[in-house]
Amino acid sequence: MGEVTTRASIGKGDIRDIVGGIVSRKDSSKYDIDVNIVEQSPDIARGVDSGGAGDQGIMVGYACRENLSMIPDELYLARGLCKHIISTFGSSDDGKTQVTMEDGRIRAVVASFRGINGNRLEGLVRAWLGLTKDYSEDETMVYANPAGDWDSGGFSADTGLTGRKLIVDNYGPRIPIGGGAFSGKDATKVDRSAAYAARKAAVEVLASLPECSEAYVYLAYAIGLEMPVMAHAIVNKPGLQSERVDLDPSMFTPKHIIDSLNLRSPIFAKTAELGHMGNGFPWDSKETILFLK
Repeated sequence: MGEVTTRASIGKGDIRDIVGGIVSRKDSSKYDIDVNIVEQSPDIARGVDSGGAGDQGIMVGYACRENLSMIPDELYLARGLCKHIISTFGSSDDGKTQVTMEDGRIRAVVASFRGINGNRLEGLVRAWLGLTKDYSEDETMVYANPAGDWDSGGFSADTGLTGRKLIVDNYGPRIPIGGGAFSGKDATKVDRSAAYAARKAAVEVLASLPECSEAYVYLAYAIGLEMPVMAHAIVNKPGLQSERVDLDPSMFTPKHIIDSLNLRSPIFAKTAELGHMGNGFPWDSKETILFLK
């Protein structure tokens, strides 16, 4: 399911071809694809078409100095392990990784992948661990396919795959999020666009305050209103109290966000692959000041 604002003429056949192309890359099984297209509620469109936010909500952006991607280490490492397994073994259409840390050290690693023997998978994990700086062979537990090797996967095997994992799409379990999903929505929905803008603002705040170790940005919206009803950052400095930094609300209108981050481009399939934050998207860049006063 999804929602998009467009002037393009899109038929059921177009959508069926797009969905079929994605499914065929992920699973060799054949699926029936039913397409149902309806127009947005006129009550919602009244506020969105005038440039207002497509929904109410509170979005949280975050940036830190723990790694080059400026995301929490546990997410950064889990993502790196996933890339290592895929690049070494080859494509796997169903799998996930998890890294547990304590006091800056890796304590446990979990990897479950369809079609990979558990012994080989453990070898891939341990080879990757040997390249990390936060690893001790005596202290780190490795769990590779802990429930046993498996062949049945994808959304035909697990109804839990009917939804995206919001924490993984954001910053991992350590950082609070606003709760709105990204996937299935275009940029008129501030659940998605303002979450990206909050991340961009957090990156920019951190770049402008080198003495700070991390930054949280909070944006709150009311449906149909252009400017957020709240826009500020909380920055943390090692050994000091947190400080609040006010942001310019006019920089966070849906139109400004969409234009500044080029959110009308067809980039959203890429964001769904390995997480939305810290993967080199426009909202990860600290080069241009877009959202600070």
